[in-house]
Amino acid sequence: MLDWSVDIETYEAHEAQVGRFTVRRALPQRSRRTVGAWCFADHMGPADVTEGAGLDVGPHPHIGLQTVTWLLDGQALHKDTLGSEQVISPGQLNLMTAGNAVAHAEEATGHYRGRLEGIQLWVALPEATRHGEAAFEHHADLPRTELAHGAGDATVLVGEFGGAVSPARRDTALMGADLALRGRAVVPLDPSFEHALIVLRGAAAVGGVPLAPGKLAHVGIGTSELVLDVDGPARVMLLGGEPFPEPITMWWNFVARTHDEIDAAYASWRDEDGRFGRVTSTLPTIPAPAPPWLRP
Repeated sequence: MLDWSVDIETYEAHEAQVGRFTVRRALPQRSRRTVGAWCFADHMGPADVTEGAGLDVGPHPHIGLQTVTWLLDGQALHKDTLGSEQVISPGQLNLMTAGNAVAHAEEATGHYRGRLEGIQLWVALPEATRHGEAAFEHHADLPRTELAHGAGDATVLVGEFGGAVSPARRDTALMGADLALRGRAVVPLDPSFEHALIVLRGAAAVGGVPLAPGKLAHVGIGTSELVLDVDGPARVMLLGGEPFPEPITMWWNFVARTHDEIDAAYASWRDEDGRFGRVTSTLPTIPAPAPPWLRP
């Protein structure tokens, strides 16, 4: 029997254009800005790419966040102002910490042709680290754990799940795991965390609520497990964390606390004053639109 006692809120993703891809943006929502420190989720693809045409997201800046990139199919090339050049494949994780300032691009690999699908996630950095130095890490192998009763397995991207701990950096109490489901699954949760579910492939039902790609389900704190029903193979992203204690202001590619911080980052990128450095990329740099409060 499904766990009908769990309070589930669902939200529709909206479409956005990122590079050459139309993505399903599940987070943020107008009435749900964060889940723990997770503040952004774009499900991209599936779509066809070639050796010379991939995501095609030109150099652009970030402050105050981490980008977490996870692919289900295909390959992409990450470049940033730290000098990182890293091809990512399914089962691998790219995590870039912006800190005070970083810029990056997502390009075609020059050798991969085929389908590309994945999810791009952002994590809001806490006050203690959001003004720190930028950093990049790539994890070619991540821990996996079996779900009970042969229901599937989970790959732990960040944090801890089912006794498996990811080596990826985390600056707040949070977790993220890709659940590959084959049947009804009892999913253990940390009751001190709020959680979100994003179906990437297939379909699932939780607490009697059906979920398919294009929706986000939110579960509040106090829940220690969920029952997920699937009719066939499904991939579900599970995100969780302690409710983020600091109010954030998000605009474009910036996560900050005030408009003044965003204004300064916008001006630095517009004026090319060196704060964000330069990305060695064949793609054109993406200009920053003026924040709405600065427009005439």
